[in-house]
Amino acid sequence: DSFDPEPLRKIGRYEPKKDHLAQLDRVRDWCEQYNIIFKINSVICRANHHENMVGEILRLKPARWKVFQCLLIDGENAGDPDSLRDARDQVITKEEFDAFVERHREMTALVPEDNDTMRNSYLILDESLKFLNNQHGDKRPSSVTVLENVVQALRESGFDVSTFKDRGGEWCNPKGQELEW
Repeated sequence: DSFDPEPLRKIGRYEPKKDHLAQLDRVRDWCEQYNIIFKINSVICRANHHENMVGEILRLKPARWKVFQCLLIDGENAGDPDSLRDARDQVITKEEFDAFVERHREMTALVPEDNDTMRNSYLILDESLKFLNNQHGDKRPSSVTVLENVVQALRESGFDVSTFKDRGGEWCNPKGQELEW
């Protein structure tokens, strides 16, 4: 989410005994060693939206760099009583997100996803194998697991295929290698 320790502190991702950049380099090296596609995800928020990450992203050479606008989800990070954390002070506007994207437009690996693009374009499973529907700003589990009735679980997921496709969800493997599962 940042290549600077101060924003990492502000968003709660800084660990004083761990070198974030060194760990990122190790992961990139392991991916290269084992022929795994290296991707980076960054949440763009109040603490980091002014940063210029071009140099570090060019150095790391990810196949894909997804940048997400900070999204509030009830029960997760929206500051409500059931939330695990409160990220309300980290929310940025669509215009601030777009300005970040514009500063990084030259990056061929860049895949920006604002809040409208993210919502309902992912299939998310919880630990009990129920799809989580976030059409209403929270994550509501399907009434059945994918093992009980995958068709019904998918119907209840809120998944929007066209938004998934529009955001580039059908992504082609850039190395062209066969994926082993």
